[in-house]
Amino acid sequence: MFHVKREAPTPEAIPSDARPPRGSVGGDLRTLLRFPGFRKLLTVRLVSQFTDGVFQVGLATYVVFSPEQQTSAADIAAAMAVLLLPYSLLGPFAGVLLDRWRRRQVLLHGNILRSVLAAGTCLLVVAGVPDWLFYLSALSVTAVNRFILAGLSAGLPRVVDRERLVVANALSPTAGTLAATLGGGAAFVVQLLATSQGAENALALGLAAVLYLLAGLSALLMSRDLLGPDENAVVPRLGEAIASTARGLVAGFHHLGERRTAAWTLGGLAMMRFCYGALLVMVLMLCRHAWGGGADNEDGLAWLGVAVGVSGAGFFVAAVISPWTVARLTPLGWFTACAALAAPLVPALGLSFEPVPVMVAAFLLGLVTQGSKIVTDTVVQSSVDDAFRGRVFSLYDMLFNVAFVSAAGLAALILPPDGRSAPLLLTITALYALTALAMFHVKPGAAFHAAAGAVTPDGSTTP
Repeated sequence: MFHVKREAPTPEAIPSDARPPRGSVGGDLRTLLRFPGFRKLLTVRLVSQFTDGVFQVGLATYVVFSPEQQTSAADIAAAMAVLLLPYSLLGPFAGVLLDRWRRRQVLLHGNILRSVLAAGTCLLVVAGVPDWLFYLSALSVTAVNRFILAGLSAGLPRVVDRERLVVANALSPTAGTLAATLGGGAAFVVQLLATSQGAENALALGLAAVLYLLAGLSALLMSRDLLGPDENAVVPRLGEAIASTARGLVAGFHHLGERRTAAWTLGGLAMMRFCYGALLVMVLMLCRHAWGGGADNEDGLAWLGVAVGVSGAGFFVAAVISPWTVARLTPLGWFTACAALAAPLVPALGLSFEPVPVMVAAFLLGLVTQGSKIVTDTVVQSSVDDAFRGRVFSLYDMLFNVAFVSAAGLAALILPPDGRSAPLLLTITALYALTALAMFHVKPGAAFHAAAGAVTPDGSTTP
């Protein structure tokens, strides 16, 4: 893949008194927040990803709840493709351009560009243009986001010291995901307060345009050269870099084939993600057609907000309990338990197609989906050689999103207009059961055992 030259942070970026010996994770987090550069970069991430949540909910509610839209599962699948496929297709190649641009400028101009595009998307909604034009505008916003996220990650080694880089890599994406969830919740609240259906459709997208502008301006808190890349770094020609990236992905795929534990776990996670995606489309259709009340469909929108909230709570609980469960069941054992738990939950809670049981299922499925992802991250990090880890995680990202979009496509073929489909639920139940059975027979490979010996007392792997 591409290579980013990671220089040590400049002395001005790191306070001289912020270099105590490595201790607890909590102590490292407190130390990280004393790095001025890290605080500024984290501010850009939080504002950017909070706004991503606002924009994505605005897009989803327009597609699902707009009364002028005769929403179908196929429309929802198309919206998911718009939101997720740019990550899969552009992600591995974003660094090729980031090696040539000032990363702070990418954060500044990229967010300003997204502000303009989000405002344009808002105007398209108000104007009632054809769907393809709306999707093209929304696709442009999400495509730029890939460069923003890659720039945030690539700039991180420039604002923290090497000792804290592992903790910083854990904190920053987690904080960003939480910010995106909160942004989605804020969008739901704003839309419920709207005085008319037309205002409701456009309000979240207009708010996102303003917040993207603020995210761009927050990048001005950093100096132009703080995030690199180095001016004297040797950068290959663009065509050579793109070809090298493609070859790197192929090499990562072959390496993954030699690490069967990681390959099987990635396959299991893809199936878990597939099941979760299909059920999400079902919930969206239920909120739109079965649980909505009145012409403005406020009840359906409120239930969707609850579903997002309880599923996010399940993700959080998984992060809290997974270290404990992994210590007692082993990583692969906890993954198997997650899939095995989901199999009976789906028909038991879902076949009634009533809001409250489905909300309980949303919480528990959020828990087991995130629990399996935590295990997969650990297994891949432990089983894959460090020289191939970045390339394998690029493949991981692509597989993760393609599985989700494929699930939406399946749901579009099966779901009736009101979202009530026993065949879909039973299909997902069978897939969960097969995943649990397959993961039960996966045995840790030698590379996984060797890396497991390098686990520190607090449960993190040594860098």
